Amino acid sequence: MAEKSWLTDFPQMARSDLIAIRKGLDGAYRDFSRSYGDIIESIFDPLLYFLVWFEKLLLATPWWVVLIVITALVYLASRSWKMSGAVIVAFLAIGYFGMWDNTMRTMSIIVVCTFISIAVGIPIGIMMARSDRVQAIVTPILDIMQTMPAFVYLIPVVMLLGIGKVPGVIAVVIYAIPPVIRLTNLGIRLVDKEVLEAATAYGASKAQRLWEVQLPLAMPTIMAGINQTIMMALAMVVIASMIGVKGLGQPVLKSITNQYFTMGLLNGLAIVVLAIVFDRVTQAYAKRTQKHLGDNQHA
Repeated sequence: MAEKSWLTDFPQMARSDLIAIRKGLDGAYRDFSRSYGDIIESIFDPLLYFLVWFEKLLLATPWWVVLIVITALVYLASRSWKMSGAVIVAFLAIGYFGMWDNTMRTMSIIVVCTFISIAVGIPIGIMMARSDRVQAIVTPILDIMQTMPAFVYLIPVVMLLGIGKVPGVIAVVIYAIPPVIRLTNLGIRLVDKEVLEAATAYGASKAQRLWEVQLPLAMPTIMAGINQTIMMALAMVVIASMIGVKGLGQPVLKSITNQYFTMGLLNGLAIVVLAIVFDRVTQAYAKRTQKHLGDNQHA
């Protein structure tokens, strides 16, 4: 009878222990955010200043200047007049439907998030490629980051930093950074061992092998990771708008809450246009890089 009573009481005991643990963790995080939130927020002040400056630059610059710069960058990356013409038509349509300012705000966030993801993700990918132990530690973290629902990222960030641009950027980077880390690691590991042995035979140091052999040969794979990171960052734009990130996501969110079908459709299409432009340009650049490497190897 005593054993039966213990088995009956076990779920209740486990539930009370779980509630106590949850309350303890919630209280500890609240105390941490109250004690160190201002200090952590001040660390991100330079990022906030840069975001505000970059957004104001895009908004203050005449639209035709921005369009010329974007078209020039697209042509330099793709070497395609057709793609450059398509980009001009797409951005003119965005301006015609009155979405230019929000598109510039979204572009500023995406560009900053992409550069942060590259600056943080590629070194981590290099460390993973060089050490199986680092790969064993980082891989489960990346698995969690990629499977965790996007809304969950917003909870600790908002509790710590409130709402605004910086929390939005942090949430977007956390959501979007895994592909560039994984594919940097994969690209470097796939470099032919014979090529590395030849570089070593010629007296190349570890740093020279990395910068002059491994990274150039892995660049098409790394570019594929950057491409996926940009796509995931754009996918996070609408969710990030819930914590005050201005751009194309806010009209989409507004259209959901107020049932404005046309507003949601047009702004959603603008996000699609940005995604297609970034996707095609990065893919074209990766193909050009791969072709250039192939020509060099044949030479």
